[in-house]
Amino acid sequence: MLKLEQVIDEEGKVLYIKSNVLGQDLLTNPKLNKGSAFSHSERRQFHLMGKLPYHVETIQQQVMRIYQQYSRQNSDLAKHVYLRNLHDTNETLFYKLVSEHLHEMLPIIYTPTISTAVEQFSLEFRRSRGLYIAYPDREHIDEIIDNRLNSKIDIIVMTDGEAVLGIGDQGIGGINICIAKLMVYVICGGANPHRLLPIQIDVGTNNPILLNDPMYLGWRHPRLVGTEYDDMIARVVAAIQKKIPYVYLHWEDFGRENARRNLQYSQPRLCTFNDDMQGTGAVTLAALLTAIKLTKIPLAEQRIVIFGAGTAGTGIADQLCAGMMREGLSKEHACSRLYLVDKQGLLNEQMIPALNEFQRPYACHSTAMENLATVVRQVKPTVLIGCSGQNGSFTETIVKTMAAGTARPIIFPLSNPTEKAEATPAALLHWTNGRALIATGSPFPNVEFHHQTFRIAQCNNALIYPGIGLGIVVSKAAHLSDAMLWKACQALSNYPLDLENFDGALLPDFFKIQQISKTIALAVAEQAYREGVVRISGDIDFSKRMESQFWLPQYYDYQYCPNL
Repeated sequence: MLKLEQVIDEEGKVLYIKSNVLGQDLLTNPKLNKGSAFSHSERRQFHLMGKLPYHVETIQQQVMRIYQQYSRQNSDLAKHVYLRNLHDTNETLFYKLVSEHLHEMLPIIYTPTISTAVEQFSLEFRRSRGLYIAYPDREHIDEIIDNRLNSKIDIIVMTDGEAVLGIGDQGIGGINICIAKLMVYVICGGANPHRLLPIQIDVGTNNPILLNDPMYLGWRHPRLVGTEYDDMIARVVAAIQKKIPYVYLHWEDFGRENARRNLQYSQPRLCTFNDDMQGTGAVTLAALLTAIKLTKIPLAEQRIVIFGAGTAGTGIADQLCAGMMREGLSKEHACSRLYLVDKQGLLNEQMIPALNEFQRPYACHSTAMENLATVVRQVKPTVLIGCSGQNGSFTETIVKTMAAGTARPIIFPLSNPTEKAEATPAALLHWTNGRALIATGSPFPNVEFHHQTFRIAQCNNALIYPGIGLGIVVSKAAHLSDAMLWKACQALSNYPLDLENFDGALLPDFFKIQQISKTIALAVAEQAYREGVVRISGDIDFSKRMESQFWLPQYYDYQYCPNL
């Protein structure tokens, strides 16, 4: 079996890599392949003589060639497929290329283009990556976990594919999201790509298109529910806990019925995090904390309407509620300032028997309000957040009604992909005469309004979750606490921002992402240390440890070890 082992020093810095593969097996392994950059001595040692052109290139020379090839692709999906093929051929070169063209390529490898790739997963399948744990294989989960390439894993991103972005149940296509999330961990948070693992839990699908598609590669069975589903999750968590006990487990794209329950089940057992709930809530809170610096209205005095009360909407509400409580409000009082609107209207006490447990704290005492327009008219919100997946639902009438009651309306249309956004930034600025403070879920271009350029911040989880993960890995924290998440929010919101020359962006630009991630990571690691949950002994310099472990795309020397 192919194996690799990184030799690292006591601070986590990679010195060189041991490998047990030779020749063509080395050239076709994406984690080890250097292509034309293999040195002449490595070519002799690993039986590569004559398999490559004579000239030895630098990684920078390779990037120049690859970028020209990428630029010739004629659509975003073609560019996505090209980059995924590069990722499947030479991971280090892939990360070097994307790191140097991050603004251009992040929307290609991640949202919004990734949604199309997920829908076409089985049709476009070329190379297996990660692990697939299907319900019919439930008696062999330990064996499946043992089949991972590297025994040492820092981060797992795991999904069951039920609630992918705004496109719903995509079955095993959800693993594409896990792979993309891990790419972002590497590019933005310095995670070591050799120590990452995407996992797809295959518990069936309720998507009729997939069930009837002869090309579908997953388990063709209606999605499991109830005790069978819970037993499967328990088996997977138990195997991970036994085999990789120090891992950081990131849950991704689970349905609203399961996301919170799975997180709560795993929290006593592993260091774990749900990005749809905690990550979305944390980055939204960070953007709101920045907006509050401009409006001068404290968080605890905001009236907040959230349109969409699913996993993301209630996750945001939870983070905002916790923030208000830190400003002195009781939980009941904090919840009363949050108005969640779902497809049945404003959540209220009459609905409690039909609500999920995680929605019930936000059921208000108000009389029934059946639509968003009525809620906005009666509540007079200072903040309007969209997680509905309903394009155009923030209408001109709704926005103008809101803007009439507050000097600087804070409006976050967060649904993605782009075509599902509740409103466009250009429309919001036009309807509010340039007064709106905006963050979006998908990337939007700058807006020109009244001879002023407004930069639109993308309220993208990628601004915060890589830094949280880096902080966990550096500190080897046993748990991720609410206080650690709060420190992450503060670190992102407090990242240097010129309020005197404010250009409209409530969050820092992505070109600073690695430094942003380090700032967040340090805040998370130090809070973990204060809480006594780090699993490192002795004196700890987290900054030094982080710099030594922060992975950058460069080639390392290899050593052949046949008995690895």
